[in-house]
Amino acid sequence: MRLSGYPRCNYLRVAFLLIGMATIFDSHVVCAAEPDAAALEFFEKKIRPIFVAHCSECHGKKKHGGLLLDSREGWMTGGDSGTTIIPGDLEKSILIRAVRWTDKDLRMPPKQKLSDTEIADLETWVKAGAADPRTSLEKTNGSTAKPRYGVSLEEGRKFWSYQPVQEPAVPQVKGTAWPRNTVDHFILQRMESAGVVPVTTADPRTLLRRVTFDLTGLPPTPAEMDAFLADKSPQAFERVVDRLLESPRNGERWGRHWLDVVRYADTCGNASDYPVPQAHRYRDWVIRAFNRDLSYQQFLREQIAGDLLPSDNDAQRYDRITATGYLAIARRFGGSRTGEHHLTLEDTIDNIGRAILGSSLSCARCHDHKFDPITMSDYYGIYGIFESTRYPFPGAEADKKQADFVSLMSPAEIDELLAPHRAKMAALDAEVKTLEAAEAETKKTPESPEKKAIVDAATKSLNEARQRHKAAANEAPLVTNAYAVAEGTAANTKMQLRGDPKRLGNEVPRHFPAILGGQELPKEANGSGRLQLAEWIVDPQNSLTARVMVNRIWQYHFGRGIVETPNDFGLRGQLPTHPELLDYLASQFAKRGWSVKSMHRLILLSQTWQLSSATPADPAGVNAKNRDLDPNNDLYWHFNRSRLDAESIRDSLLFVGGELDETPGGVHPFPLQHTWGWTQHNPFVANYESRRRSIYLMQQRLKKNPYLALFDGADPSSSTGVRLPSTTPLQALFAMNDPLAHGQSSKFAQRILASSSEDQLRINAAYQLAFSRPALPEEQQECLEFLTRYRTRLVDLKSPADQTEIKAWSALARSLMGANEFIYVD
Repeated sequence: MRLSGYPRCNYLRVAFLLIGMATIFDSHVVCAAEPDAAALEFFEKKIRPIFVAHCSECHGKKKHGGLLLDSREGWMTGGDSGTTIIPGDLEKSILIRAVRWTDKDLRMPPKQKLSDTEIADLETWVKAGAADPRTSLEKTNGSTAKPRYGVSLEEGRKFWSYQPVQEPAVPQVKGTAWPRNTVDHFILQRMESAGVVPVTTADPRTLLRRVTFDLTGLPPTPAEMDAFLADKSPQAFERVVDRLLESPRNGERWGRHWLDVVRYADTCGNASDYPVPQAHRYRDWVIRAFNRDLSYQQFLREQIAGDLLPSDNDAQRYDRITATGYLAIARRFGGSRTGEHHLTLEDTIDNIGRAILGSSLSCARCHDHKFDPITMSDYYGIYGIFESTRYPFPGAEADKKQADFVSLMSPAEIDELLAPHRAKMAALDAEVKTLEAAEAETKKTPESPEKKAIVDAATKSLNEARQRHKAAANEAPLVTNAYAVAEGTAANTKMQLRGDPKRLGNEVPRHFPAILGGQELPKEANGSGRLQLAEWIVDPQNSLTARVMVNRIWQYHFGRGIVETPNDFGLRGQLPTHPELLDYLASQFAKRGWSVKSMHRLILLSQTWQLSSATPADPAGVNAKNRDLDPNNDLYWHFNRSRLDAESIRDSLLFVGGELDETPGGVHPFPLQHTWGWTQHNPFVANYESRRRSIYLMQQRLKKNPYLALFDGADPSSSTGVRLPSTTPLQALFAMNDPLAHGQSSKFAQRILASSSEDQLRINAAYQLAFSRPALPEEQQECLEFLTRYRTRLVDLKSPADQTEIKAWSALARSLMGANEFIYVD
């Protein structure tokens, strides 16, 4: 047989090609490719929790329908219905059909459909190839051989992020008049080398609006704008920065950034997602810490080991205990108290790695890290520290009562608080016992026509007393306590082979990863080792901690970090665009007492940050050349225009409506604890409306707040290093249709109408509030024409005459609130 068009010498080559293609097309059966780190991470963060929470009861140890989902081999083998998952093919995967509930005869879980987010995660996982690192116990040989990792310690030490922070010399530049401070020297030197020319400085109105949103998450008031424009001194902008840094709103703005990376939530994340009313104490602690400019070293110490630090008084001790809410808010799994606690510890370690060290430590849970110099031994060296820590129990389906929360009251204060209740309960106990005895006596009396009535009366009195006792028990005063950690039983841990807590390997001493110093817990040390871990993390010799934080500060000021993967400074992360500047900022951070506010001042007072975002065409073609040389603005030759985040959009709506409540949020109105009875198939779900700032909205772990989800809020289940903005029709429709937008446009209109009796002045007032500037002449004309047409239309629709003005101005307000200028910052 001859293949037309191919020379004879290529027959064998074609045959091999066809065989290779067949292998590829059937790769899910023959030899699936090794999944990459991102795919495995997606499984660990999104898919494994779904299997644990919703599938393990019937398809874990049990084998309902002949199907096991506790390993890759389990779902590849399938069950009575056939092959469960076909990697890459959603429509042929029975699992996907089951969770979608489109087949009335095949619905899983059978009692309660998964959330839309969970279903979408499963679809993403299957479509991407269903990466799953789990191995069936029956199909493993139990080998404890140490797997080889991708980067040796020696190779790792050559990588930029694992090298010590070095303070570089400030570069010399040709344009000596351009820099305002040392930051600008690093930026300008790179621009000059590339032949790029920076744009002009932003105008004062733009600068004030930009910096006010940057530091407070709110727009400037018209009075603040007038005062800034009137201040002609060289220090005018510096005074604005100092004023905003001292505002309580600064802690709310930058506290929200921190809560993104530590995946803060007000619910625990287990199968029934029990609420944690005390979680807000940690959120409020974070806000206070940023407002008082707590040194970043101490900020981390208190979150990891605040309960172990010496304190000057009870107030300080309770404050530091509350800080350990950072550890306590780790996600819970399953429906019982201890069943999946190892996953909570994994979540803790994962977040410490990403949020503080910019490292994917959890990738070493099942095997040595495939890309970074972190071993399983390193992972379990930290694991033992948290396994020696007592975590609070928030409640779950199998055990609804909270336990092991840490009291924020002294024993004497608790006794004083509970004394009246204890006395009341003692009296009710005595009453019940007396009535029980009386009922028993009536039952012993000789039979008579009156006996039944007497016994019934005694029983009725007893039941009423028991009801009073039960009601009073639920009225006990709540002891003030914190969702915080405490010391547990201190011990080293054993490695978990393939990440399975039931298959243990060698014991590992508690220690820090070797690449970051490898410090071990001294043998004579008492306790979990959290205090030592905190010191290892904040040690200036640690190459990551300062770099990661200054990169985050830079990112939130410029829209992206010098390292564009803020949660990953490893070999799979992005390289820094300005490595010398990053090290300069890190060394300055340490020199300035690890003060976050000091870094704000350094960055905000630079010429780089104050550049305009406008890049218009110019006669000399400079901006066109800049765009050709640096289309992504990696060299910062102009400021990047950016959309406000979800919280700032909502807060701005309340601001222009005059309804923003600036008081701290406090506790959420959760149901009383004795009424809690949520289950895996009937989980807690709530959304509490408020006029307070958006940082105080209740954040649910398994079901994101609908508004925050619409505008790309942080994922409360995992560390959000970067919010990726989306553009959807629903966002545009929000300003036109959402009750919040309608309510605030009406309030906004009332403010406009009250500001003046002349339409032109009213329009100017509206523009000042919405855009921090007066309306241009052409905008004045457009608004007047809009109002005229709208009023005419209302008359045609026979709208009540007394409602014409408020409706017309509300419509104009909605138009302004839906404009790009309202939700973008230049």
